[in-house]
Amino acid sequence: MAVLIDWLAGWPGAVLLQRSGTAYLFVNAAHILGIGLLLGAILPLDLRLAGVLRSSALPLIGPVLIRTAACGLALALATGFWLFTVKPGEYLGNTAFLIKLCLLALALGNIALQHRGLKPALAGGEISLRVRLLAALSASLWLCVLVAGRWIGFL
Repeated sequence: MAVLIDWLAGWPGAVLLQRSGTAYLFVNAAHILGIGLLLGAILPLDLRLAGVLRSSALPLIGPVLIRTAACGLALALATGFWLFTVKPGEYLGNTAFLIKLCLLALALGNIALQHRGLKPALAGGEISLRVRLLAALSASLWLCVLVAGRWIGFL
C-alpha cells in the first residue's frame, strides 16, 4: 500500500499540482465546477422525482438534468482523484475523507438502483414509490457527500 501511495504522490500530475499553485487552483476550480454541475442538476431532478417540484415536466427536464449531472460527476471524480494524488497518505488518514468515500460509494450505488426504474417516469408514466424514495435518498446522500468534502479541510 505504501508503494502505491508513494507512486501516486510522485505521479507527474501530482507533482505539477504540488509545485504550481496556479495548476492547483485550476484543478480545484474544475472540481468545484463538477460538484456544482452535479448538485445543480441532481437536486432538482431528485426533488421532481420525490414529488416536490410537480410543475416541471419530467420527460422534458429529466434527460437534460441526467446528462448534466453525469458530466458534473465525471468532472468531479476525475479532478477529485487528481487532487487526492497531491497528498494521498494524508487523505487516507483523514476521517472526513474516508466518510466522504463511503457516502460517495452509497450515492453511486443509489444511482444504479434509481436508473433501473426511471425509464417509465422519464417517458411520462407514473413515478413509483420506489423511485420517489430513492430520489429522496439521493438528495440526502449527495448533500452529505458535499458536507463531508468540506469537512476534510477542518480535520
